[in-house]
Amino acid sequence: MESFLVSTGIVAIAEIGDKTQLLAFILAARFKKPLPIIIGILAATLINHGLAGALGAWVTSVIDADVLRWILGGLFIVMAAWTLIPDKIEEEETQVARRLGVFGATFVTFFLAEMGDKTQIATVALAANYVYALPVVAGTTLGMLIADVPAVFVGDKFANRIPMRLVHGVAAGIFLIMGVLALLGIGEAI
Repeated sequence: MESFLVSTGIVAIAEIGDKTQLLAFILAARFKKPLPIIIGILAATLINHGLAGALGAWVTSVIDADVLRWILGGLFIVMAAWTLIPDKIEEEETQVARRLGVFGATFVTFFLAEMGDKTQIATVALAANYVYALPVVAGTTLGMLIADVPAVFVGDKFANRIPMRLVHGVAAGIFLIMGVLALLGIGEAI
């Protein structure tokens, strides 16, 4: 249960102001059809984070626990720094898959936007840290939905009221704490 709750919280906070949340705003403004956008976000996130979780679980079977502890600690600390850098959405990500309809455009753009994104990397690290990928993937997927579904409904008006520096600082602090705990050998996988 801890892995699910931690994964949900970290991704929900880290996702605020992320490029995929910005993408949700743009898709909602362009298509004005929330249900296929939300289903597209869910499908893309499940597949993307499912692959990332499987990679994280696999890593634990091939890397020594002591080495993995140092890798995870370093990765979480890098994630803390990366979280402090605001994302900018690239125009080509919003232009992809115009002929696939609302669901298809959402699915393709979200899947591609998440490739190598901090929440995908966090999913790999969390799955490796907690060993069991399924609750991590469920948690990171829920975290994405917690951050992105309101973006589909409320658009840019709500986003301008959120203190982004504070949110990014809190997310960075959580990643930093997890990194230090991993380096100290305090955690599920260690």
